[in-house]
Amino acid sequence: MRYARLLLAPLLLAAMAVPALAEKLPLGEISRYINGLTTAEADFRQINADGSTATGKVYIRRPGRMRFEYAPPERTLVLASAGQVAVFDGKSNQPPEQYPLSKTPLNLILATDVDLSRARMVVGHDEVDGLTVVTAQDPDHPELGTLQMAFSAGPVTLRQWMVTDEAGGQTTVILGPLKTGESYTTGLFSIQVEAEKLKRRKTK
Repeated sequence: MRYARLLLAPLLLAAMAVPALAEKLPLGEISRYINGLTTAEADFRQINADGSTATGKVYIRRPGRMRFEYAPPERTLVLASAGQVAVFDGKSNQPPEQYPLSKTPLNLILATDVDLSRARMVVGHDEVDGLTVVTAQDPDHPELGTLQMAFSAGPVTLRQWMVTDEAGGQTTVILGPLKTGESYTTGLFSIQVEAEKLKRRKTK
């Protein structure tokens, strides 16, 4: 399923109207920003490895939780929760595909304590068209791929990311304005809750 690349898949930067920065943001400042980002939501546009696109909404509750709701006609739902990633195909009644979150690059920003200064974690740190672009990997498992994130300054804000999987496939997610500080229930991110909903639909 091509949407699984979102969680298993470096960053194709999209053109963004952002004024040029004099300097790139320090890694320590970016780490503090991510660690302080407890909840967030935004509309997104996704560019897949095959050039196709999709849209939807993403919810983040750090640490460890994300929810990607894809707009019709896809109706795909991707959840990260309880150390797992589940991909629900809205066009199928089959159980979700599941993967360990620790085996995906997005685990790098969902960790309880993000420290981009850790040895061998950051393999790229640049300023591109007014954005600070950081490419990170799991220092213990670089074979799992990379997560490339783009940030604007004043204040620091996550603008987009690109996941590169172990096979070189790339998936880019471009975020709309981030809304932070919201309160979300644990159920919003629960794989079990969504699996139960699927079961009920199948029995109707």
